[in-house]
Amino acid sequence: MSKFAQPSGRAQKAGTIHISRVWGSVLVIACFVLLGASAFAQTPAVGAKAPDFTLSTPTGKAVTLSTEQSGDDLVLVILRGFPGYQCPYCVKQVHDFADHASNFKAKNTRVLLVYPGPPADLDQHAKEFLEKQAELPSNVVLVTDPDYKVTNLYGLRWDAPHETAYPSTFILNKKGMVVFEKISHSHGDRLSAQDALDHLSTN
Repeated sequence: MSKFAQPSGRAQKAGTIHISRVWGSVLVIACFVLLGASAFAQTPAVGAKAPDFTLSTPTGKAVTLSTEQSGDDLVLVILRGFPGYQCPYCVKQVHDFADHASNFKAKNTRVLLVYPGPPADLDQHAKEFLEKQAELPSNVVLVTDPDYKVTNLYGLRWDAPHETAYPSTFILNKKGMVVFEKISHSHGDRLSAQDALDHLSTN
């Protein structure tokens, strides 16, 4: 081999460094793509600050989590919302919390219900859902999540046919920290209003 065909040691080293940097960049990008969603949308654990958000009621009133909490304890309930039908377990759970609204009020606690689903007609579906309830008490508020903004923010997207979110309940203390959570991977495994009240008493 002629001296012109064989690269110098310096050239070989430079080429190796260049290739290493390229592959390093590729690996970083791949990791970001694969892990990005989960890294930035993890379910808040007990002891963590609950991510703030703003959604709207079915009638268009904006509701912000931190404002709704306003320095008091708060129970945040992520429903299945509208997976193509009105979930009977959601109807039962909301009815249960509404029935115990006076008990939550006695503890200066508000209940915020999140109703996720496909964007098309979600407000109308939520209004139909509320028709299955007596009028919600003033300290129980339902908001819609038409683009899965909060469902994704809290890492609760149930990405399967006819699913929306994993039904979940978080209890937040006066500082907005999660002091209790229940994440369900089935339709009917829900936290009852009484269980939530019991956890409020111990935190």
